[in-house]
Amino acid sequence: MCSVISRVRPVQRALALTRRLRTSTEGSSSAAAERRRFCPGVSNGIHPLRAPSRSYCSRMALTQGLLFRQLFESESSTYTYLLADTETKEAILIDPVLETIDRDLKLIHELGLNLKVAVNTHCHADHITSTGLMKKRLVGLKSAISKRSGASADIHLSEGDKIAFGKHYLTVRETPGHTDGCVTLVSGDQSMAFTGDALLIRGCGRTDFQQGSAKRLYESIHQKIFTLPDDCLVYPAHDYRGQMASTVGEERKFNPRLTKGLEHFVDIMNNLNLPKPGKIDISVPANLVCGVHEV
Repeated sequence: MCSVISRVRPVQRALALTRRLRTSTEGSSSAAAERRRFCPGVSNGIHPLRAPSRSYCSRMALTQGLLFRQLFESESSTYTYLLADTETKEAILIDPVLETIDRDLKLIHELGLNLKVAVNTHCHADHITSTGLMKKRLVGLKSAISKRSGASADIHLSEGDKIAFGKHYLTVRETPGHTDGCVTLVSGDQSMAFTGDALLIRGCGRTDFQQGSAKRLYESIHQKIFTLPDDCLVYPAHDYRGQMASTVGEERKFNPRLTKGLEHFVDIMNNLNLPKPGKIDISVPANLVCGVHEV
């Protein structure tokens, strides 16, 4: 009897260990799924910081030594992006919004960053940029926008220009169509593309005002964005359905407008019949002068 019991006990211990391992694995899978739900594009081995009170999503950047924050302004559904070199602390800010200037400056101060450039992907029609006011509060900060936008800035950007911060940089790709002055900013390793209002998640920017051209937008996206690697993450300036990121491969395959031929795309864009942006008469004049018009 003793010999039988001694043989059974190791089996019981093995079964118990298997159950514990299965529970642990299931728990890890559940946690990973939860992380992906809050920060799309995040892999299992990356631990994002979820902080609803500050309205931003954080993930460890694919590029070593790169700090990345995605922030959100709810009224215009605008994304602002903060990128920084973790060693030098030099940083850039993409598409900042006037209403969230205090939040952005607080985060920059908390992280001990030296903000070098605040860049707009185009002259926005639905909100006022905070770059002009931010320059008054941060010594040495420079503003940047496409030279084709017609807007005032310290730096006027053209195709192929690089915006450097520490050992990192973003390369300018001109992507007109939504406006004449739209640019897409691509990270040095082509792991991220900040597409402004040109390419949105499963959509694109409208083309019925501000020098808009459906044909130019279609060509810009197919020639300048869809030529990036499939796994390049797409970060737009807006999203209205709670989506935070996509990839070039996904948009090339699933974007309901841009998977069509050129003529079909132009027909779709010419028949959207969208209302005029509520703030366009205020935002555009202000953004032409770096957001400081009557502020």
